[in-house]
Amino acid sequence: MIQMLSSFDLKPGEDFVTFARDYSTFLDDLRAAGMIVGAGPLGRRVPNTPMDTDEQRTQTYFSIMHFRDRAQLDAAYAHIDARARPGTSSHLTMYRRLKNTVFLCWEDTSAPKETL
Repeated sequence: MIQMLSSFDLKPGEDFVTFARDYSTFLDDLRAAGMIVGAGPLGRRVPNTPMDTDEQRTQTYFSIMHFRDRAQLDAAYAHIDARARPGTSSHLTMYRRLKNTVFLCWEDTSAPKETL
C-alpha cells in the first residue's frame, strides 16, 4: 500500500468546516472513480509537545490518502492532472482553500517476522 501525507494551511478567511465538507466530497469522487482505497481523518497539528520536532514545516493541518499500489497512485495523479471528471472539479474546489501545501508519499513495508 502507498500512503500520501498532505500537510497544509488554510488561506486567510477560509473556514475549516467548509474545507472539511469540500475535502469529503473530493474523497467521495476519488473513491467512486476507483482512484483511492481510502483516507484517514483530517488532523490538526499539536505543536506544543516535545514529540513534535519538525521545526522546518509549520503547517497546521494534515491528511493521509491510501493507494493500493503505484499504478493506482499514478492513475489518481493523471486523473486530476488531465482535468478528468468527477474528481477534478471537487479537487479544485477544495484545493483553492489551501496554502503552504506539501505532499509526501511512502510505501508500507514490514520487517521479517524473525526480527520483530
